[in-house]
Amino acid sequence: MDILLILKALIMGLVEAASEFLPISSTGHLIIAGDFLNFTGPRAATFEVFIQLGAILAVVWIYRQRLRDTLLNCNRDPQARRLILNLAIAFFPAAILGFILHDQITHYLFNPTTVAIALVLGGIVILLVERYARTGRVQSVSEMTWRDALVVGLAQSVSLIPGVSRSGATIMGGMLGGLSRFAATEFSFFLAIPIMFAATGYSLLKEWSHLNATDIPVFAVGFVAAFLGSLAVVRFLIAYVGQNSFAPFAWYRIVFGGLLLVYFHYHPWIEKAG
Repeated sequence: MDILLILKALIMGLVEAASEFLPISSTGHLIIAGDFLNFTGPRAATFEVFIQLGAILAVVWIYRQRLRDTLLNCNRDPQARRLILNLAIAFFPAAILGFILHDQITHYLFNPTTVAIALVLGGIVILLVERYARTGRVQSVSEMTWRDALVVGLAQSVSLIPGVSRSGATIMGGMLGGLSRFAATEFSFFLAIPIMFAATGYSLLKEWSHLNATDIPVFAVGFVAAFLGSLAVVRFLIAYVGQNSFAPFAWYRIVFGGLLLVYFHYHPWIEKAG
């Protein structure tokens, strides 16, 4: 067993956990972490997709009781039916566009320059939303209408651009539509379940041929690290949004995006094979 490779997998799993649900872009952080660790190429790309399963399963675990009740009571509970319908409405815009444009996005946009620019611009957008959005019309997920869900779904489509951040796009889209920070954040968590399962499953089906049995320990370590780390991050964010704004994350994005541009200016990014 390659201990150094296991350590790299552990670090990458923790990076995924720390960046997937915060509005700071997991893509940008995984790119630079992979470059620092010399953890790149097709197998590394498949690994990064796989550990997203660990991250999203943390959300499923935290909300397991609510998800269970929603599924079991959807026949007789209008709020449960409304939540399922809203998730379906918000799911389809990004799912359809992602299916159609996946190869083009990967080929043309998946690079450090695009990610860095998206990080900076996304940070500016968060600052503007925090300053000007009229939030509070919708205080909880159960109060959302199908129109609210559609606004969030359309905003999520923007996150197909690497570096935008899926959580950032959905939360800011929700706040622009009148959702409170808490409602927008919670709906973002719920929406992550179908969209991340769909995206991860699609990518793994395409990339599975790059793997072999020797990759199992590396993938397992990254998966567990992403799961456990995401448990802590999601719980932190739930507690954070009640009393705080997203401005600190916006400034972090702007600084990190700028540093990313400088770093890859002096260290040209080459996606290594293997």
